[in-house]
Amino acid sequence: MTTSHETRGGDARVLWLLDRAEIGDVQIRYAASTDSRDWELFRSCFTDEVEVDFSDGFGQPVTRLAADDWVRGTAPRMESFQATQHMITNLRISFDGENRATCVAYVRASHHLPNSTGDSDQTVYGYYTNHFERTPHGWRIARLKLTTLWMTGNFGIFQTALTSGNATTPA
Repeated sequence: MTTSHETRGGDARVLWLLDRAEIGDVQIRYAASTDSRDWELFRSCFTDEVEVDFSDGFGQPVTRLAADDWVRGTAPRMESFQATQHMITNLRISFDGENRATCVAYVRASHHLPNSTGDSDQTVYGYYTNHFERTPHGWRIARLKLTTLWMTGNFGIFQTALTSGNATTPA
C-alpha cells in the first residue's frame, strides 16, 4: 500500500485526499490501540516527542515527553480498567502547509471497572484537537489535547485507575 508521504509529485487533490485518509487512520488507530491494549500500535501514532494536554477535566499539567514514556505511562493506567471503549467521530482536518495538520475529532471514552465505590462505568464526552506532523513514516500526532465537555458515571473508578499505575496523564 502506498501512503501519502510516498506520493510526491502526484496530483495535489489526490495527495490531499491521501493525507486526510492517513490522518483519519492515525486518529482511529489511537483509539483502537488504547482499547485493544496494543501498545506498539499506540506508539505508532506519535512523533518521537509529544505534547500531551489532558488539563481540561483532569487537572493534569500540559506535559512534553518522549512518546515512549507516554506509552509506558498510559499502558498500566488503561490496563487497570476491565474494559475501555474510545469512539472517535466527526473528524475535521485542516492543513498548515505540506507537513502540518490539525484534526479536531469528537470522542466518547467509556471506562469500565467494577468497584466498591458505586457505578462500574465512567464516560468522558468531548473532543481531541490533535496537531500532526508529516514524518518519514507518515503522519503522526505531535500534540494531543483533550477538551472535556462533560462526564457521566462514577469518577471514582477513574481516580482508582489514576492512582493504580505510573502514568502521568489519562488517555
